[in-house]
Amino acid sequence: MFVYADNAATTKLSSKACAAYIKTAEETFGNPSSLHSAGQRAKEVLEDCRMRIARILGADAREILFTSGGSESDNQAILSAARAGAKKGKRKIVSTAIEHHAVLHTLEKLKKEGFEIVLLPVGTEGIVRAEDAAREIDENTALVSVMFANNEIGTLQPVEEIGALCKAKGVPFHTDAVQAVGHVPVDVRKIGCDYLALSAHKFHGPKGVGALFIKRGAPLSSLIEGGAQERGKRAGTEDLPAIVAMTVALEEAVAEMGPVTKRLQSLQTELIDGLAKIPHCALNGDRTRRLPGNVSFCFEGIEGESLLLLLDEMGVCASSGSACTSGSLDPSHVLLAIGRVHDVAHGSLRLTLGRETTKEEVLYMIKCVPAVVERLRNMSPVWRDLQEGKRSYIL
Repeated sequence: MFVYADNAATTKLSSKACAAYIKTAEETFGNPSSLHSAGQRAKEVLEDCRMRIARILGADAREILFTSGGSESDNQAILSAARAGAKKGKRKIVSTAIEHHAVLHTLEKLKKEGFEIVLLPVGTEGIVRAEDAAREIDENTALVSVMFANNEIGTLQPVEEIGALCKAKGVPFHTDAVQAVGHVPVDVRKIGCDYLALSAHKFHGPKGVGALFIKRGAPLSSLIEGGAQERGKRAGTEDLPAIVAMTVALEEAVAEMGPVTKRLQSLQTELIDGLAKIPHCALNGDRTRRLPGNVSFCFEGIEGESLLLLLDEMGVCASSGSACTSGSLDPSHVLLAIGRVHDVAHGSLRLTLGRETTKEEVLYMIKCVPAVVERLRNMSPVWRDLQEGKRSYIL
């Protein structure tokens, strides 16, 4: 059996989105910046997509900027707010310890430029507290950046509460909603954010395309210089086939969200209950305040990389955390932030279900994972020491 359980890393392009991509590439190939009829037809399609995506997010069409994906959107939002804040003498940015590296690495860059970066802690449940943010926001704060949903452990953050807090204090608020859009309801007005990032390939759209919501009046500086595309704020000819496919995929995901969420939550519960029976393991993150379909565990006494390779041999595609850091030997910063020690964090497994996941596939994973964990533990000197009492169990 083949089981794809890494939907947080990327999703399969939907047939509707694929068909829309091909049709647009074949029939609407003009450059939206050209003045001739083919170009103006492409411009009409581009603006129609902008309006449709804005409608889903509760935004105005002019508040949507098309980008290459979540990383670019996050970078542009954070750097724009930082530059605007610096002009006013504000050089403090408040974020969290569990952000995606698109955010964290951008903050590291700004720290080298003299910005004060405050990373709020999260508890063992993996959720930041709004009151912690409130204590850090002051007259020097240029931006607050808190993700909507964590990409590794799936925990949903209190973005509406933090958005209201930022609005009351007059501080711009950015949220990385890459994992959330298309999977849970997202309304920029309810969130109260100034910036929101999304990426198409997380909701069955194509890779290499995304969008950034910028609230009217929020500062926005260019990240890519060149032509006057996207109101002069994002140079480069728009990838119209990809944008159309993204729009179709998002509309499809939102239309199916209710029944898909219900089914995924049922499968998620069954998978969590099944894996929780493995001795000396722990679910990462809050059990209920998490994305539907996200299941993240740590297993004591094993290495996550070996677990992934053996599961792959059995036909199960999984992850140990973020796909963006899969080549790193360091334990997940998210798992360390929720209190997992290094030895335990190395034995992590992330299974993320999708709308095509079946009950049979979940049952197969419940069968495979314990078998692989047992096999690895039987080969592990660390596990032998734990069983012989030479070390103490952590989980």
